[in-house]
Amino acid sequence: MTQKLAFIFPGQGSQSVGMLSDYAEQYSCVAETFAEASEVVGYDMWKLVANGPVEELKRTEVTQPVMLVAGVAVWRAWQANNGPVADLMAGHSLGEYTALVCSNAIALKDAVKLVQLRGRYMQESVPEGEGAMAAIIGLANDVMRDICEKASEGEVVSCANFNSPGQVVIGGNIAAVERATALVKEAGARVIPVAMSAPSHCMLMKPAADRLAEELTSIAIGKPNTPIINNVDGRIEFEPAAIKDALIRQVFSPVDWVSVIQKVASLGATHVLECGPGKVLSGLNKRIDKGLVSLPMLSMPKFENALSIVGMPSEQMLEVEA
Repeated sequence: MTQKLAFIFPGQGSQSVGMLSDYAEQYSCVAETFAEASEVVGYDMWKLVANGPVEELKRTEVTQPVMLVAGVAVWRAWQANNGPVADLMAGHSLGEYTALVCSNAIALKDAVKLVQLRGRYMQESVPEGEGAMAAIIGLANDVMRDICEKASEGEVVSCANFNSPGQVVIGGNIAAVERATALVKEAGARVIPVAMSAPSHCMLMKPAADRLAEELTSIAIGKPNTPIINNVDGRIEFEPAAIKDALIRQVFSPVDWVSVIQKVASLGATHVLECGPGKVLSGLNKRIDKGLVSLPMLSMPKFENALSIVGMPSEQMLEVEA
């Protein structure tokens, strides 16, 4: 069996105070990566990650650059270990920017600037308290689209993330989301509120996308050295103009993570490594395709486990998977 590795990068929601502390003790590249990014944002990112407060870490304008840098730091630790190269990459929402940095398509400092502005523009498009998001467990995609249409009543509520079979995140105006969740409960499904300071991936974010498009005109994006499956339509793009267009559309379009992972599998990936804090994506991946070996790397023990598994000869690897 020949292994083929896909590296995936998480978005908002996987951040926590104290994350990557054990990485920082062992790898100087972690502190160096955060220091490089701190020059862009104007505050000590590592101090915030290490000490909080958690309320500040949750602000969209802060969370996005922090999560980008965390993913890059883990990737650099992987490279410092001469870990096997990536055959494919993908990122969930802002994680797509992390993939672009790790594939050498965009400089870290440029990406940090972009996602900081992305978060700011998203928050300014919908002031805090006027939007909401909720995860729906147990209803099919088409059913959720119908419910959102019925609940809109002139406002915005739509499917924002297709995370796994039977798990859809919706977002929009708070009243419309509340109407939709009431219908969801009537249908017998489970509703889990999502703590986000702005409802991403819905049409309320179109003004943010337009502002981001202006910023992207001055940012240099090259051809990735690793194929990246994008969120907005599951395509692999190498031309900078097409990459920028996908990043703009992604802001107000749903993330179809199910299709992304199905494409990862269809392209022959055997192992999917979640590069960054948290293990949310690994959990989703197992529900999307049980044939993939999903390996989160949220801590040093998990990192070392992933490194040992994918670095093994094929015969030993089969024994571990059995």
